Amino acid sequence: MSIRLRLASVLLLALTSAGAQAASHLYRFDPVHSQIFFSVSHNGYSHAIGRLHIARGWLRFDPDDWSTAKTELDIDVGSADMGDDAWSRTVQGASLLDAKAHPTAHFVSTSVEKTGADTGLLDGRLTLRGVTRPVQIQFRLNRIGATIFEMKTVAGFSGSAQLDRTDFGITRNPGSIGRRVTVRLEIEAQRDTDARRQYRQETSHATAQ
Repeated sequence: MSIRLRLASVLLLALTSAGAQAASHLYRFDPVHSQIFFSVSHNGYSHAIGRLHIARGWLRFDPDDWSTAKTELDIDVGSADMGDDAWSRTVQGASLLDAKAHPTAHFVSTSVEKTGADTGLLDGRLTLRGVTRPVQIQFRLNRIGATIFEMKTVAGFSGSAQLDRTDFGITRNPGSIGRRVTVRLEIEAQRDTDARRQYRQETSHATAQ
């Protein structure tokens, strides 16, 4: 191979690699515009609905190659809100979510599969109350674009999952609280090249406290 051809090959490879890296971006979760809702049967009369907040997290996403996506996040278990103070404290208590002993739940992805033009399956592992179990989330990419006012690039997703609360050691009141928990996620994340490092710093700080 001539020197000129060899140089051209190296340049082409470099450009290809740069293009691939540029397509995959890091984002940090926006806790203000991200919500996690959960619902569970209440004595068969209705499905009680609660809300949780994301404490921190990051994701990597390439709209042209979903298989490279990755995410990690912490959920503030103590933020569980049932719409009534006493009921919220009960759900946060030791017999249910046990927020005092386990203040955060942790999720880390293991794989992502694209299932349609804007839908996918996110597989990962959820640690709740010190117990880790596999979880699968069906999700939809709603939009990636710049905000009107602050000109930040935002990625938005909606997702849902089904959990069995007893898998995580939550066995209290089997006659009145359903086993199956439906989880719904409404997620916004802002592009941030420092998102993963910042997450690790915040996690280390929270663990040290």
